[in-house]
Amino acid sequence: MIKIDKLRNEYQKLGGVLRTSELNALGLSSRQIKKLVEVDVITKIKRGFYELTDEMPQEEVVIARLFPHAVIFLESALLYYGYTDRIPLAWQLAVDKDSKKTQYDIDYPLIEPYYLESKFIEIGVDKKEIDWVTVRIYDRDRTICDVLRYENKLEREVFSNAIKRYIKDQKKNARKLFEYAEIFNIKKKVQTYIGVWL
Repeated sequence: MIKIDKLRNEYQKLGGVLRTSELNALGLSSRQIKKLVEVDVITKIKRGFYELTDEMPQEEVVIARLFPHAVIFLESALLYYGYTDRIPLAWQLAVDKDSKKTQYDIDYPLIEPYYLESKFIEIGVDKKEIDWVTVRIYDRDRTICDVLRYENKLEREVFSNAIKRYIKDQKKNARKLFEYAEIFNIKKKVQTYIGVWL
């Protein structure tokens, strides 16, 4: 049987989530994996993905390991940048509209996928390293474009706080904002809500 210390080290290297294939590469058979689940050493997150029972990784790391092509989006991105104080009920993720819908039906972490055209997915993606795992999130300028695009899905307070805080943010990039606005065909909206303050 594999040494628990070795297993912990491997989990730490991979952000706290291991795939079945990675457990197999450590010399664990499917029977041994099942036994580790039964004795509560590891917990199954979804088919083919496991975490250590007593060491819960950060949710954004779990998301990045489960859905490496998804991008943290809208209110989840707003929270990351400090543009809202409201914690969304579920992680909002931008995913390819052609991706298999059933893969997002998981109990933990709670996610709310937004199905976008593939040509829009990679625009404004920023990559953050968290626990040695690359987490994909839209940059602050793309996030504000999304706020304007999805205005009717947001509470009024969330919408107005996001705009106000973006305007005050020293790290905003007006040039990028207008580039994205052109792509998403919302230049007039950007000009109305933000342009006068830049």
